Amino acid sequence: MKEIAFPNKISRRTVLSGFAAASAVTLLPRMSYAQDATLRWWSTQAAPEQVDAYRFQIAAFEAAHPGVKVVFETTSDEGYAAQLAAAFSSGEVPDIITHLPSFAAQSYYANGLLEPMDDVIAAVGPDNYFPGANDVFRAADGKYCATGIGNTAANMLWIRRDLMANAGIAEIPETWDELRTACQKMQTGGVFGAPLPFGRNSMTSLVFIGFIHQAGGQIFTPDLEIALDSAETRNALEFYRSMREFCPSGSTNYSWGESLTAFVSGATATGIYGGRVLANVNAQNPDIADHITCAVYPRMSKEIAPWTFNDFPAIFVPAKSKNKDLAKKFAAFLYEPEGYIKQLHAAPGHVLPVLKTINDNPLYKQDPIISKYSAEVDLMANAAAAGFNLGFESAAHRSNTKAGEIIASNAIADLVQRVILNNDNVDTALADCVKAIDGIMKA
Repeated sequence: MKEIAFPNKISRRTVLSGFAAASAVTLLPRMSYAQDATLRWWSTQAAPEQVDAYRFQIAAFEAAHPGVKVVFETTSDEGYAAQLAAAFSSGEVPDIITHLPSFAAQSYYANGLLEPMDDVIAAVGPDNYFPGANDVFRAADGKYCATGIGNTAANMLWIRRDLMANAGIAEIPETWDELRTACQKMQTGGVFGAPLPFGRNSMTSLVFIGFIHQAGGQIFTPDLEIALDSAETRNALEFYRSMREFCPSGSTNYSWGESLTAFVSGATATGIYGGRVLANVNAQNPDIADHITCAVYPRMSKEIAPWTFNDFPAIFVPAKSKNKDLAKKFAAFLYEPEGYIKQLHAAPGHVLPVLKTINDNPLYKQDPIISKYSAEVDLMANAAAAGFNLGFESAAHRSNTKAGEIIASNAIADLVQRVILNNDNVDTALADCVKAIDGIMKA
């Protein structure tokens, strides 16, 4: 676990001047905590720009609460499950965790490991959220296991208009056949068509779940019966296999970082990622910055509705935190407009606001990236708001509290690797995958 040091370069007067006196945290019930308390904050999102925003928020909170120290520590999209398992087992838990997916929060809450967050939502103001923003966090007991720190549209199709024009492609692909044809035409001069992941990791699992839905299928029925072994899954596997020739050889081990870098660097003509593409392209490869755009990822046919993966990045408090009340106070504080906008601007277009009051705030909209790519950011915001994930496959589905465990098991990534990389029998591989998922559901 990496701890980030925060040099004290911000004065108390500076950090407090930007915050309204009647802040959300004052609406929380009066809470008792040690005057000399340390809060440990874990997050998977720790790019340098984001750390700078966290530094501002931490300094402001510490200035308003003398004797309180906040220590920021990083985890990762691939490593958080094991790290949190060890923390929960030992009882040495962080006090607040942000940017983990909603299905992880649901799973931990179902096992009695998290505090309800209803009072934090009340302090932030339920009417300030976008309608339905917290529905994904409602647990079986009617309480909220977490609340959203942001939205993401994690499986957008990114594409280069300049390469489209050079290849004679007039329209952005909407179907799999159109995508495959476009990749075939644009794969030239050392540029590959797509950076799809085939590694044994969460990206492969999550992206392929999207492909199953984009074929019209699902992993579970609304009543959480396993529905993976279907014609739609077979169609998704067949198409995913057909795209292998348009992906770099290293994609056999791709996860989020490698896939992002492939598109940003110009190694691939299309990409599959969230809005971090925008800032990274402008910073690392500005020559293509005026040529990139995004769309919802293509599906098997236009008759199938798009399916956008939103992991609903969450904020939650472990039940064994030694400073639960103070952690909730800090959680509500993270939504204070100046600090929250700085956090969103650190990854513009990638982590999207969950508060409509922030989305409408002129300070939020004036960011150069958000302003330049307003059409793309609006598209991602709408796609994310209507998005789903394995814990919340559709509006008709019950919440799946085992979704996090299924993703952590890599059962779906194993299916992809066995069928596509190892050429195993599809029936056998699917049967083994169903068996593994069934074992997790019944455990």
